Amino acid sequence: MAHVFVAPHPDDVALSCGGLIASLRELGQNVTILTVFSGSATNRSGGLTTYQREALGFGTKTLWPATEAFNRSSIRADEPGDDTPWSADDDRLEATQADADAAAKRFWQRASWYRRASIRNKSLAGQAVMDDISTQGALYTDDLLEAATAGEIVAKRRVEDERFAYFAEASVVFLDLADAVFRGYEGDEQLLGSVREDDKAPIAILRREIARLEPQSVYFPLAVGNHVDHQLCRDAGVSLLAESRAWVMPGPEWAGKVAFYEDFPYAWWNGFQSIEELPKSALEGIPEGTYLTPRYADISDQLERKVRGIAMYESQLDRLFGGEKPMAQGVRQFASAVGTVGRVNGAAERYWHSYRP
Repeated sequence: MAHVFVAPHPDDVALSCGGLIASLRELGQNVTILTVFSGSATNRSGGLTTYQREALGFGTKTLWPATEAFNRSSIRADEPGDDTPWSADDDRLEATQADADAAAKRFWQRASWYRRASIRNKSLAGQAVMDDISTQGALYTDDLLEAATAGEIVAKRRVEDERFAYFAEASVVFLDLADAVFRGYEGDEQLLGSVREDDKAPIAILRREIARLEPQSVYFPLAVGNHVDHQLCRDAGVSLLAESRAWVMPGPEWAGKVAFYEDFPYAWWNGFQSIEELPKSALEGIPEGTYLTPRYADISDQLERKVRGIAMYESQLDRLFGGEKPMAQGVRQFASAVGTVGRVNGAAERYWHSYRP
């Protein structure tokens, strides 16, 4: 038996379905993860904005070794009209220099030597500085560096997804469609708002890949939290339910195969309990006579394995939870609460399965 889990981004399936996946694999059933929006902006102009970094789970501090993080030209003046790049007294500068050196040591910890990061743009140990050598740090424009960094970020998230798949004994397929932050959505209001009219759900590619895998069950996100990429994946699931039965292969009956999972941690943050809490238009494409019913997967024996799997997405832990320990606490608390609602004697995940009477 085969089960397909549709993940809008790397980490979504681990966060929401890690317990069920572990249970299925323990039973010897096959699991495939389809990660949809795993692509970058390599074909788009412009660099990576601060918001794009944060939305992908990477703060600017994470990236400093890839560029000149302490390049004085990037630091605004303290006061409007001040001609100096920055101003600070010696004590504050020494404290900042100490932090910079500590960060450099951490970055170069695998080597027998390390580079220092001078915030004063002065020579350290007789080394030349960037401003004195035209080819030192000046071969690449900021736009090129940002574009390269965007690719590195996406690549890192894919590696994390591959590590999780190996850990979970599942296969993973990357569709490499561009993340919403590369499709013109800017700011949380847009990212968690309405899908643009020209931003269509990837129905055809998902249907093709899912049909090719011939799954017993396929799981889509409910889009709790309203992230546009999650909405588009949910819409693809709804569209499958709306298809009439085809008598030319492949022509599966999707009702009974399609289920929807509750997006964690959005469901936890929002206290989600029922599909009635979704926007009215969320599931309006489901045809008359097809219904969704909640089913509870007992993951008590797999809860800690789920926690370990989520921890593999190191790039996301601080942004979503503030670290690995708060993540583990949140996962356990939410699973326990879902188990209580579902009258499961332990931890649970809830899925909304489709059926026709």
